[in-house]
Amino acid sequence: MKHPVDAHVGKRIRHRRWMIGMTQQQLADKVGIKFQQIQKYETGMNRVSASRLWDIADAVGVPISFFFEGLGTERDVQPVVEGDILADKEALELVRSYYAIPEQQRRRLFDLARVLSDAA
Repeated sequence: MKHPVDAHVGKRIRHRRWMIGMTQQQLADKVGIKFQQIQKYETGMNRVSASRLWDIADAVGVPISFFFEGLGTERDVQPVVEGDILADKEALELVRSYYAIPEQQRRRLFDLARVLSDAA
């Protein structure tokens, strides 16, 4: 049975890999393992060791703390994963596309989105 923390860390690995446009094979090559192991990490079926998480963080360009963001715990209760907007593939694609836009145009788009959301 997978532990909720392992599942959360795996999701964060998958989200970051997807955000930077990296395949499982590319990440596996950078870390020096088989892509099937990346699949198991991302589903939470296999726990990621501290040293492997260090290597993965380096490969995808984030601090290790990134993988634990959004994870809350309550006393005497299994860890709870709080709502994660990036769990939605469409939201991930939108964020990725947004950051691909040149900064000046991105600011205008952001202002437009804010005006539209205020009017809704």
